[in-house]
Amino acid sequence: MGNSLGCSASGERLVSAARDGDVVEARMLLEFNPGLAKYSTFRGLNSPLHFAAAKGHNEIVQLLLENGADVNLRNYCGQTALMQACRHGHWEVVLSLLIYRSIVTKADYLSGRTALHFAAVGGHVRCIRLLMADFIPSAPYEVIACVKDDSGRGVSRGTIPESSLDKKYDHSALSKFINKSADGGITALHMAALNGYFDCVQLLLDLGANPSAVTFNYGTSANLIGAGSTPLHYAACGGDLRCCQILLAKGASRLTLNCNGWLPLDVARIWRRRSLESLLNPNSELSVAVFPLSNYLSLPLMSILNIARESGMQHPIASNDNDLCAVCLENACSVAAQGCGHELCVQCALYLSSTSNTPSEIMGPPGSIPCPLCRSGIISFIKLPTTPAKGLKSNLSLSLCNPCILQGAIDIPMTSRVETRKSRVASSELICPLRCTSFASSAIPSCNCEDEPRSSSESQGEAQPPSARSYSTINEMEKMEEERADPSCSGMFWGRRSCHREHQCNSEINA
Repeated sequence: MGNSLGCSASGERLVSAARDGDVVEARMLLEFNPGLAKYSTFRGLNSPLHFAAAKGHNEIVQLLLENGADVNLRNYCGQTALMQACRHGHWEVVLSLLIYRSIVTKADYLSGRTALHFAAVGGHVRCIRLLMADFIPSAPYEVIACVKDDSGRGVSRGTIPESSLDKKYDHSALSKFINKSADGGITALHMAALNGYFDCVQLLLDLGANPSAVTFNYGTSANLIGAGSTPLHYAACGGDLRCCQILLAKGASRLTLNCNGWLPLDVARIWRRRSLESLLNPNSELSVAVFPLSNYLSLPLMSILNIARESGMQHPIASNDNDLCAVCLENACSVAAQGCGHELCVQCALYLSSTSNTPSEIMGPPGSIPCPLCRSGIISFIKLPTTPAKGLKSNLSLSLCNPCILQGAIDIPMTSRVETRKSRVASSELICPLRCTSFASSAIPSCNCEDEPRSSSESQGEAQPPSARSYSTINEMEKMEEERADPSCSGMFWGRRSCHREHQCNSEINA
């Protein structure tokens, strides 16, 4: 973790710099000791990357990642820097973390929330758009929408060959991620509907979120609404008319009863949402509104993200003014829009794909973004042949203090090191007099919620330190999460369910 004896004081300085956005201090510390990028605090196991991501300091985030910070490192609650960035809505930080291949499917230890849950509960639609980028190929939306689902129903792949679309698009992976439930069966759609974030609800539904998903009959996370509730029940509690309308338009039923025997209409009456009663009445004769596709659909995101991951954010030097990007007039053009052929730099293409919420004015399929030069629809970007392929900087092994890193290339036998410590000879070719050994790790205490006793097997699973939950592949990570999918404590989703452990991590970051 980088908590060696010689690194602790400098690590705390880097944590303060990351929290306060002090780029000069952070750069100086990392130049002196790159190993500090993997430092983590003793209390909450938050790394400098967690602090910088939570505060939205994107320049420091990139600096830490370039110096080998682990983009998927978990804190005491099992939360990654990506979850912290999505919780606070820092979409630029989310973009930087995704370029360095942050795993979006990771779930925290407390209640199984993914970064998508954190983005949905805060209404951060740009973060949701970025999190879904690796699941939505750069192809016309009509082709994606009619790809065969798990039940084998209708498949029309348009003019795109079957093999090429299958390589880029896995509908089951998209459905599994967007409908992933946290404690009590809460999905991202439930949380967005409860808080009345229409743009988030619309985007999630357009990408395949299930409007009929119900919460679990046990361990429910919102007892005042009731277990077995659909997103329409949650929208009725939240009181947003447009959220209820679009859920009904996408197939939600007014007749679904939850475990309390309540219809969505009953929930609206309990919470005194009088404006919704006429719409949610099972005998309502009101026509359901028809909604267009979300303006936050962005088809080119997958293509430009893959180009940025392959080439990095290093911009090629322009040989003349004609090679400069016409948008920023600073960087050389490295990608071209498929269709109109206009050339942009990687950074401008990334920002355009991440921020645009204006549909194309000229003939373009839904989900395309307008070209800033000709306003035609862009579905994907292609890398120019002159763009140098330069991969991202690989992570370094950064567990030693500064003198050991400076002399890491020198192989000195252990006997020589012992003799050196005894004689205390000072030499630039010798290892530092203090041996770098990590402090002994202790078992993390289990969650002690007072609502229900926890099983012994689950307590042992929670007691494992974050390092024991690091996996090399997404499949292994998902297997582990399925084994501990049993929800533990009951209570409110964002209140009592978070308990002491999450308050400990968050209070450290927000200090």
